[in-house]
Amino acid sequence: MVRALTTMLMLCFCLSSNAFAEQKEKVGNYDIHYVALSSTFLTPSIAKSYGIQRSSYTGIINIAVLDTSVKGNPAVPIEISGVANNLLDARVDLKFREIREGDSIYYVAEVPYRNDQEINFKIAVKYGKKLNTTLNFKQKFYVE
Repeated sequence: MVRALTTMLMLCFCLSSNAFAEQKEKVGNYDIHYVALSSTFLTPSIAKSYGIQRSSYTGIINIAVLDTSVKGNPAVPIEISGVANNLLDARVDLKFREIREGDSIYYVAEVPYRNDQEINFKIAVKYGKKLNTTLNFKQKFYVE
């Protein structure tokens, strides 16, 4: 099922507009991949299998960290926390869940939104003493 989720998210990356395009930040020897998109991009079966609320008013944040100093750029387990704020400064603490399959590690959180709403994300990412950074990005969500 994780492969199905990964495939679905990658398909969203490839077929979607820039509003849903995957983003990456390089910090030292680590690539931090992140994306925020509507949960309706997931099929009902994938959403159900991961306990994700599939709704026109729920977004998904997906984070993965890869170690570029090691051959094959393996995923690394991280400590992660974050908050989402809308332009009216309504704050939501993000609750990330780790998803693993084989060598893949993803961190997924849900965020509520309203139509045509821009959400600001501030996400702390830590990997031992090797990586300690904060991602700041924003995403505009639309109700379908």
